[in-house]
Amino acid sequence: MSEIDPVRKSEELRSFLFLTVVMVPVLTVVLIAAYGFAVWFYQLLIGGPPH
Repeated sequence: MSEIDPVRKSEELRSFLFLTVVMVPVLTVVLIAAYGFAVWFYQLLIGGPPH
């Protein structure tokens, strides 16, 4: 079991860093872009921003 623990800790640290450094910013940008696209498409269908 002692041989598995350092490898497992290394994998967990790598997974945590990947999630926090790569995936969270990418998902944030994708969600903001999707919201912007939805607003743009809604305004395209309705006829523009309200006056």
